[in-house]
Amino acid sequence: MKLLVGLGNPGAKYAQNRHNIGFMAMDRIAADHGFSSWRSKFQGQTCEGRIGSEKVTLLKPETFMNLSGQSVGEAMRYLKLAPDDIIVFHDELDLAPGKVRLKTGGGHAGHNGLRSIHGHIGPDYDRVRMGIGHPGHKDAVAGYVLRDFPKSDAEWLDDELRGISDGIADLIAGDGGKFLNAIALRVAPPRSSKSTPKAAKPDPAPEPAPDNRSAMQKLVDRFR
Repeated sequence: MKLLVGLGNPGAKYAQNRHNIGFMAMDRIAADHGFSSWRSKFQGQTCEGRIGSEKVTLLKPETFMNLSGQSVGEAMRYLKLAPDDIIVFHDELDLAPGKVRLKTGGGHAGHNGLRSIHGHIGPDYDRVRMGIGHPGHKDAVAGYVLRDFPKSDAEWLDDELRGISDGIADLIAGDGGKFLNAIALRVAPPRSSKSTPKAAKPDPAPEPAPDNRSAMQKLVDRFR
């Protein structure tokens, strides 16, 4: 069994915030893969389903971001899982919008949701780092992550979420490369293999008409 955790804050006020991109990923996976309805459990919202042959539980903690570990720890213990059975999806300031990277273990890099999870289950879980870009100054971070994605981000965000859903079976099976490739095919699809038609060549100049003059006539014409 796998536990997929999307990080965010509960309530309509925060639903479209950059900080809630993890919640958005869970909603996309649940909708595309026929999971059960969401219900309250583990201090959050959960639903269940199968991806490939693997039984999977999705979790959106409702403890607010800074206490996410309470919900994740409770779910892990109840489901009798180890940290390496858990994949956490979260916003990442140090990646450009539309970029996704994978990480196992290591530090929390100041992310309060990860900091809380570290405190409850340790660092040895997998993460899907979903880039949202950086506002440019650390004092602006709090306001930046708690603002909605602008309309100009709607296209790449939708492509990224669909790509995550496309590749989730590969991620669960342990093939991170295929997972990231599925996202890339949505966010930056390859150009058409059809070559651009070449410009038409100009029609060749018409051949000159044959000269049927006699040698004498050519000489006369030359000195006219």
